[in-house]
Amino acid sequence: MANVAFKRVRKDFGTTTVVQDFDLHVADGELVVLVGGSGCGKSTILRMLAGLESVTSGTVHIGEREVTHLPPRERDVAMVFQDYALYPHFTARENISLGLRLRKVPKAEIDRRVRWAAEILELEPFLDRKPKQMSGGQRQRIAMGRAMVREPAVFLFDEPLSNLDAALRGQMRHEIARMQRRIGTTTLYVTHDQMEAMTLGDRLVVLDGGRILQVGRPIDVYRAPANRFVAGFIGTPPMNFLDGRLERDLDGLVFVSDALQIPLAAKRSLDTAVESREAVTLGVRPENLALADASGPVTLRGQLVLAEVLGATTHLHVDVGGRPLIAAVPSGPAPAPGAAVALSVDPRWLHVFAADGSSLLPDSRDP
Repeated sequence: MANVAFKRVRKDFGTTTVVQDFDLHVADGELVVLVGGSGCGKSTILRMLAGLESVTSGTVHIGEREVTHLPPRERDVAMVFQDYALYPHFTARENISLGLRLRKVPKAEIDRRVRWAAEILELEPFLDRKPKQMSGGQRQRIAMGRAMVREPAVFLFDEPLSNLDAALRGQMRHEIARMQRRIGTTTLYVTHDQMEAMTLGDRLVVLDGGRILQVGRPIDVYRAPANRFVAGFIGTPPMNFLDGRLERDLDGLVFVSDALQIPLAAKRSLDTAVESREAVTLGVRPENLALADASGPVTLRGQLVLAEVLGATTHLHVDVGGRPLIAAVPSGPAPAPGAAVALSVDPRWLHVFAADGSSLLPDSRDP
C-alpha cells in the first residue's frame, strides 16, 4: 500500500487543456472519489496515474516513487473499468488468475490469491462458471477480483457500475466499500453519480473544467459547498436557487427577490453583500423545505405543479412566483396539483452565493 500525490499536474490534448493545476494527496489506505460531469477530466486523471495517458506538466507520485514517466507495468496499480473485459471462454477462476499466470506466479500462490479474492467477493460458488452463466454484478466482481489478486499498491476504479441496473448498483457500492475497508488498499474511484460519491468516499474531489472545486468529507461538501456549482451538483434532488439581494430591516437580515422576502440568520461574511447591494443567489435544499400551516410562519407561498410520491418521501414541485422549487417532504396527504402551498425553512439551513458563484457562508453547517 502507498499514498498518492499529484503535484501541479496538467494535461493538454493539442490546444485543449483538460486538466489544470491538479494538486491532490491521497493518504495510504484512503478511498477518494473523483466526481463531476462529463468532460471534467476525472477519467483522464485516473489514466495519468495508471500511465495510460502522459502528463503534459507536473509530477505524479506513488509512495516514495515519482512515477510520472514510468510505464504502466512498473507503477504497481490495478484498474477496474466500466467494461468488464472478461474472456468469455474462460471460467471465473481463469479470468481472475490470468494476469498472475502471464507473470509466471507459482501455482500455489495463484490458488491462494484467487481463494482470498473469491472469499471477500463471495464468488466461491461461481469460480468454475463462465461469464455468460453469471449476472452483471457477478461479472463486475470477477473484474474486481482480477485486480485484487495482483495485490497492488493502488486500486483505480473508472465508473465501474455504469452498466448495471439501479438495484445492482446499490449492491455493488456496498461490495466495493466493504472490500476496500477490509483490505485497506489506497483507492481512487471515478464517477459522475453523486450518490455513489457520497456513499463510497472517505473524501470527495469535485471537478469541473479540469479544476478542483472542492475537496472534503462527503458530509462537509454537502453541508458547506464551496460554490454554486458544487451546491447544485451534490445532493438529490438538487439545491433550489433564487436570485436577489440582501437587505437589513427592523427584524434583521432578509433576502429580497421581487415580492419575496426571506429572513436570514445574521453572519459577518454577508455584511459586504448587504452594504454593496450586489446580486446574490439564495440556495435551499429540497429536504430543508417543509409544508407550513398558512396561518403560521411562512417563508414561501406558491402553487403545486406536481407531487412525486417516492415511498417515504414525496417531492413537491412548486411554482413560487414563476420560480420552480422542489420540496422533499415526508409522504402523506398531499395537496392536489394547482392548490396553494405554503413552505417554511429554518434560516440556518440557507446558503448564499455571490455573483461569481462563491459561497458567502463557507462555515454553514446543518444542525
